[in-house]
Amino acid sequence: MYVCSCFGITENQVEQHARDGACTPRQIASACKAGTDCGSCVRRIQALLGRGACPRRELADQGRPVLTEIPAGTPADLPEAA
Repeated sequence: MYVCSCFGITENQVEQHARDGACTPRQIASACKAGTDCGSCVRRIQALLGRGACPRRELADQGRPVLTEIPAGTPADLPEAA
């Protein structure tokens, strides 16, 4: 069933993004644009996310890091161009 008719995003797609680590409607929007046009699907996305487990939330509950560290030498460590 479609969740976001603006971008043709289905429940299965939202659930897959959640399994991949998206835990909030904003993270779902970043992954597939759902909820970024008219916004009428945001509550449905929230409901879908509320039903399932969030891998990052589970890690946080266990006191483990929820984000991976960026390895040294990546662009984040390089000085900004002047």
